[in-house]
Amino acid sequence: MMRLDPRFAWVRQLAAFAALLAVWEAAGRAGMLNPLYAPSPSRVAAALVDLFSDGRIWPHLEATFSAALGGLALGILVGILLGVVAALVPLIAELLEPVMTVLNAIPRVILAPLFAIWLGIGLASKVALSFILVAVLIFFTVFSGIRQVDRKLVERIITLGGDRWALVRHVYLPSVAAWVLGNLKVAVGFAFTGAVVGEFVAASRGLGYLLSFAQSTYNSALMLALVLLIMVVVLAIFAIAGRLEKHLLRWK
Repeated sequence: MMRLDPRFAWVRQLAAFAALLAVWEAAGRAGMLNPLYAPSPSRVAAALVDLFSDGRIWPHLEATFSAALGGLALGILVGILLGVVAALVPLIAELLEPVMTVLNAIPRVILAPLFAIWLGIGLASKVALSFILVAVLIFFTVFSGIRQVDRKLVERIITLGGDRWALVRHVYLPSVAAWVLGNLKVAVGFAFTGAVVGEFVAASRGLGYLLSFAQSTYNSALMLALVLLIMVVVLAIFAIAGRLEKHLLRWK
């Protein structure tokens, strides 16, 4: 069986992707695909270039980034705080865990219309949806993680005279940092999902708003261009988050 050099995996992946694009383009030019539903890659690229050439994409990128990063920051902060408190205080866990379980059970994107009614079609409703998506994820990450801390390590700290603050500082906080950073990529994806879905439901600008506009005008080339743009943006943030995770978790 032929062994493949893992160092050149990216070359093979790019070659396969280029071949797929070539076949797709050839099928489009041959009239085998309906351009209304499946535009060729060249038409998608032209739509993407058009977005940037006249500069109209920048306010929409700013709106989506503001909502996603705002919801991400608030969700991580509140999720960590609630997760730590619930894990250390049984009464808080008893009250809070069922609420988070219900929020986790329902598709949280269905809250987008409610937030649009409650908070309007501006930035606040998109931040709120991103916040809910991220906060629930981080809460369960921290809550479950603290409960799974090695009990022998906890007992050792207590035996040496450590109080609850010593446990939090020397055991729980380092572990929480590892758990949160380990789920940072998922949290980023959830934050952008919340922002784009919120904009798709009700907004005056943003990538989700442009997607809704493209759908309403049956502009499939613009839709695919926007999907590609969102994928590239999220993958770039994934790469940054991955480097940050490796840098901050060197101690492991």
